[in-house]
Amino acid sequence: MHKLVRPIPPLCLSQYQHGRDNWSNVTPDHKSEIWLKLDEMQQHRCAYCEAAIKTDRNTSNSHIEHLRQRRSFSQGTFLWSNLFGSCNREDSCGKHKDNLPPYSHQDLIKMDEEDPEHFFEFLPDGNVVPVKGLRPEDKHRAEETIRIFNLNGALRQIRETAIKGYLQTAEELVTYVEEFEEVDWLPLLQDELNQIKDLPFTTAIKHTLLPA
Repeated sequence: MHKLVRPIPPLCLSQYQHGRDNWSNVTPDHKSEIWLKLDEMQQHRCAYCEAAIKTDRNTSNSHIEHLRQRRSFSQGTFLWSNLFGSCNREDSCGKHKDNLPPYSHQDLIKMDEEDPEHFFEFLPDGNVVPVKGLRPEDKHRAEETIRIFNLNGALRQIRETAIKGYLQTAEELVTYVEEFEEVDWLPLLQDELNQIKDLPFTTAIKHTLLPA
């Protein structure tokens, strides 16, 4: 999970109105238009777990996700700031969230308004944990976001597999940090970060590469 920059809303959303229309009224063409904007924001990755997703209607393994659920916040059905793209995993992310008992939506980290990296640290074993030293209220929100989207569980092993290919590079970077001045190793680190910025699970890989 990382900071997202939300683009301007798709024009088609203005054609729908809370109280008159339901999400089922949104046409396939309009959903494709919404996906174009979500893909611009998320780079074909799940907003929550960062797994690669396919969003073409013929090969889709994803869905348009309402961060605040329609059943409890129907006025957000067509609200652009409430829409994200989620993978279709049943045991995590949007679908897992929607199958939970009621919770406070204010506990969720909203990644287009807040930087999740202020709250989360990804470990080399694939686990995601709250950043050390958070205020109690922020630690609670980090823990609740991890729980509600089930960002550990099966996702932990998937992330660990993605990270493994970068462990040797991370060890080499540590050696450079210990032996050379920052001006010498920082460009190498930046080059690695640029190469992984569009990959699935980019934040977990990034945290592996960053020197402690």
